[in-house]
Amino acid sequence: MADPAREALGAAAAPEPPPAGSSPSAAGDGAALGEAAATEGAGEGEVGEAGGGSELKAEVADGEVRSAEGEAADAEDLGLQACAARKVKLELKERKEKKQKVDEDEIQKMQILVSSFSEEQLNRYEMYRRSAFPKAAIKRLIQSITGTSVSQNVVIAMSGISKVFVGEVVEEALDVCEKWGELPPLQPKHMREAVRRLKARGQIPNSKYKKIIFH
Repeated sequence: MADPAREALGAAAAPEPPPAGSSPSAAGDGAALGEAAATEGAGEGEVGEAGGGSELKAEVADGEVRSAEGEAADAEDLGLQACAARKVKLELKERKEKKQKVDEDEIQKMQILVSSFSEEQLNRYEMYRRSAFPKAAIKRLIQSITGTSVSQNVVIAMSGISKVFVGEVVEEALDVCEKWGELPPLQPKHMREAVRRLKARGQIPNSKYKKIIFH
């Protein structure tokens, strides 16, 4: 007599028969579709990789172009700077040569003028060249006016300017003496009149402080 439990276990373990409508060709078609999908996925991956590689190459090429443009711009800037430096150097050289030529002309003119002096004029010119204001006195005067210490170059410059100023006043005083029909030596009235005339012509600045009141 058969055991009902064993028959139930055997029926469960037995494989299910394929459906009536299925056939071996349908199974083959499913496998072909899977292989086609896999091939398509692999193709898309290759296309993606190819696209990524082309974009990377394009970026690299763009970077190289930009680098080349930057190098060209730097080279152009360097060329312009070199041209400007050469131009400045040539201008300085021309100025130096021109100044040297002017100095030589001045020296030559002065030599011609001195050679035409009389003995009295030559003695006066030598005394003028030797005369100078004491630099210590000039320095004290500048410091008393400005309230600050000054360098030796400033003292030398002011000493030379003072000498030129005194020479102009003396020249004007000699003209005053001659116009008044008088003979040297110069007197204080000649000097005062010379200063007055120079002030009237604007050659001496007015040192008096004027308070301006606005209404």
